[in-house]
Amino acid sequence: MGLLSIYILSLVAGLAVAAESTRPRGVGPDFAKFYKSTKNFACISNPSVVIGVSQINDDFCDCPDGSDEPGTAACSHLSDLSPPSPALSKNAIPSLALPGFYCKNKGHQPAYIPFTHVNDGVCDYDYCCDGSDEWDSVGGITCEDRCKSIGQEWRKLDQTRKKSLSAAGRRRRELVLESANARKEVEERISTLGIELIAQESKVKSLEKDLSELERRERGKVVKGPSKGNKISILAGLAKDRIEELREFLIRVKNHRDIVLQNLNDLEAILSRFKDEYNPNFNDEGVKRAVRSWDDYIANKEAAALRTAESPLDVDLEEIVKADGEEGGGIIWGEWEGDEDDGGIPVLYQFEEYLPASARVWLDQKLRDFRSMLVENGILADNHHNSGFESKALMQARDALKSEEDTLQNTKTQLTQHKEDLEKDYGPDDVFRTLKGRCLSKDSGEYTYELCWLDRTTQKSKQGGGDTSLGTFVRFERVMVDEDAPVDGKGLGSGERIALLYENGQHCWNGPSRSIKVILACSEKDEIWKVAEEEKCVYRMEAGSPAACEPAGAAGGKETPKDEL
Repeated sequence: MGLLSIYILSLVAGLAVAAESTRPRGVGPDFAKFYKSTKNFACISNPSVVIGVSQINDDFCDCPDGSDEPGTAACSHLSDLSPPSPALSKNAIPSLALPGFYCKNKGHQPAYIPFTHVNDGVCDYDYCCDGSDEWDSVGGITCEDRCKSIGQEWRKLDQTRKKSLSAAGRRRRELVLESANARKEVEERISTLGIELIAQESKVKSLEKDLSELERRERGKVVKGPSKGNKISILAGLAKDRIEELREFLIRVKNHRDIVLQNLNDLEAILSRFKDEYNPNFNDEGVKRAVRSWDDYIANKEAAALRTAESPLDVDLEEIVKADGEEGGGIIWGEWEGDEDDGGIPVLYQFEEYLPASARVWLDQKLRDFRSMLVENGILADNHHNSGFESKALMQARDALKSEEDTLQNTKTQLTQHKEDLEKDYGPDDVFRTLKGRCLSKDSGEYTYELCWLDRTTQKSKQGGGDTSLGTFVRFERVMVDEDAPVDGKGLGSGERIALLYENGQHCWNGPSRSIKVILACSEKDEIWKVAEEEKCVYRMEAGSPAACEPAGAAGGKETPKDEL
């Protein structure tokens, strides 16, 4: 059974080699079916044109689509701009049926090379590492087969790229998870703010009701107009201010004295410990002289009196610094700050004091309600409003309401901002949510460019000066690119890519406002690759980011970089 398997495999391999050997030079496997006949050949795009097999690769363009010359440059002149061929109808446009000369590149990746490169005397190892494009050795040029070494290097780089793409994919999944958590936090914050908003609205309504009721009660009060007072009351006011000023100054002096005394006590403690612990047998006249001075100081009665914790001077100071009216001491200034002429008004204002206690509260409330009704109906003037005087309770009620209204407005603003944030576009899978505001930069020529995700882009001259705004983020776009990816993989490649559009930057002199389109490709880390000014004040930036990688399970056609060396 083993010998049979080997025989079958050998037979299949032999047939494959035979099929390949019968395929004309320059024909790829995808087009081999058109060259099976051993007698005639029908042009691929124009099967009505039939030529002999001997005319294939005879270095003469017989077919309008050039398919009879897959291994030469005879039909390389054909393009959409070529003149019509007599073999075609009047409306037919000549174009090449084949993508180019097929290089087998054994040991590496097969590839097509433009027909203009065939037998041009240049070894195009970027396309044909086996040198088969120079089969005619034009000018004595012979291109050796380098596919083994180039293939090994390519596979090494390809392995590195695959590892980098794998790491980028893992990083993208992390970003998606971080963004999902960030979105959940916003949703939870919206829920919390909604609850707080209901409570705050209820509290504001309660405070408004309390303020309205307090204002109504205040309007029911009878208010005496302000008076300048007589000479005694004016003099009493001046004396009160002066005494208060002196009292505050005395308090500061007393506090300073207490600090000095504390420092003195600390120094005395140090010297006392020095006297007790020093060695009297140590023959140092300076030390002995200091000890004798300390003994004299201690013997001084005045110093001892200063160290007394509760001296009569301290008691007097404590009484002096008390505010007037505290604990029954000092001057009662209210007795001297009266109006110029009472005129019996206090008796009128204290009319309720002459009533029995049982009727006092009832009459007071009725009088207040009656006066409030007269004020509300415009019969009496609102003395509180006209006089500009408000009670402390009323001012506190207004302040409390104002504070709560500010808190309520702040909550509403936060709630609106968070709801708007949930509606914003953060790219596929919300992946750019966690990147928003993060910045990266790159030196390019005379400038340093900074890109901040979903925020802003700036240009700064290396010669100094301020930043130039290239725009703020506006929206996402999808763009098609078709470029050769560099060896290190830091390029856009080909396919559909995510683009970030930044507009409304600093205005150009005699031009438009600056703008920049940031086109992204998948990479292991965030980095800027290239910046160019495509037209006046319109920039293009190419950058890489894990956020630009296609999610797992996405259509494979979107991420197809060309890995050509």
